[in-house]
Amino acid sequence: MELSVDPVPEKPAKKAAERPGPAWRVPGAVASIQRGDPYLKIEDYDPEADMMVLNLGPQHPSTHGVFRVKLYLDGELIVKAVPYAGYLHRGVEKLCEKLAFTQITPIVDKNDYVSPMMNEQAINMAFEALLGAEVPRRARYIRTLVAELQRIASHLLWLGTFALDLGGALGGGSTVFLHCFRERELILDLFEMLTGCRFHYNTHTVGGNRHDIPEGWASLVKRSLEVIESRIGEYEDLMTHNRIFVERTRGVGVLDGELCMELGISGPLLRAAGVDHDLRRDAPYHAYDEVEVRVQTEKAGDCQARTLVRIREIAESIRIVRELVDGVPEGPICGHKPIKIVLQERSAGGQAYAALESPRGELGTWVIGGGVNKGTSPYRLKIRPPSLHASSCLPYVLPGHSLSDCIVILGSLDPIMGEVDR
Repeated sequence: MELSVDPVPEKPAKKAAERPGPAWRVPGAVASIQRGDPYLKIEDYDPEADMMVLNLGPQHPSTHGVFRVKLYLDGELIVKAVPYAGYLHRGVEKLCEKLAFTQITPIVDKNDYVSPMMNEQAINMAFEALLGAEVPRRARYIRTLVAELQRIASHLLWLGTFALDLGGALGGGSTVFLHCFRERELILDLFEMLTGCRFHYNTHTVGGNRHDIPEGWASLVKRSLEVIESRIGEYEDLMTHNRIFVERTRGVGVLDGELCMELGISGPLLRAAGVDHDLRRDAPYHAYDEVEVRVQTEKAGDCQARTLVRIREIAESIRIVRELVDGVPEGPICGHKPIKIVLQERSAGGQAYAALESPRGELGTWVIGGGVNKGTSPYRLKIRPPSLHASSCLPYVLPGHSLSDCIVILGSLDPIMGEVDR
């Protein structure tokens, strides 16, 4: 039964939000946003209640990884937030400078462990730009298909865990979580059939792919998408017509477009703030120049807007996959010779940057050639992880909210700490 939703009363201005600071307004956006002050001197702050310092994390289920936010609380009101990352730092970029180009793919697909297909594609796109490797059209189609399937799986996992972040408000809390994981399993079945693995695939390589589409895969893709599509409406109704969900997400954690661009925030967070930007359409790669990409945007910039954008992007990814899956061209799946020795790819020098639109935004790789072992390794490699930029907004967004809102806001950002720390 559909529940009616009463208008959510405007929350009274809170002390931290009243402090002097720049006010920004996105053209056409609903919200006018007052930022928190990340440089607030606590010793100069005059509290109304007891002041308390609370470390949220590093071991806390709501941080979606190993992450700590130091919160300065005036009663339950956050007046300052200081994030601390680095607990999952593994030296991935430096490790990549010691390995051959062909050895790096299985290393980076653990950065964003929720969408490893994207990590593999992003790093190999940069290597291909550096080495001048051409990717066959069939391989570009396969990359587009698995990228969109990965986007569906990633958004489903986020939606399920976000319902848990709302604290048992939606069908006992675990209902949405279990339903989303049920649909995500269908995508993992497709990846297992294609690559032999359900999670870390190592299927992309310099010049193309290692695994071709097996017989019957396209039919299974269409059947799986039919099931997922039939349930998208249920998710949107459950999340957007539930009074508790609306009151906990509408007007909470508002990000404006100008702040997003200042901090380099991209992906669903940027689009939920009213900025119409998507690399798939604006800087097409793979086979995106052969298919229409309908970019999903909202204007409010709050947690509810971020939810709506991601749910609609699931539907859009289903449409793109259906449009491509029956038209995969014949031909080779890799433009280079099969790998017989790991040192067969060499670069004397030069540099390149390549980026794609991951489920969390612009995932880029900058690489300089001419590294060790006579140029078979990168001299320097730098990854641009969208989750790092997303988490950088916390000192601006959290002040003025309550401690319970902090959990919702952090969950709505969908950060993956594996790629934040690398």
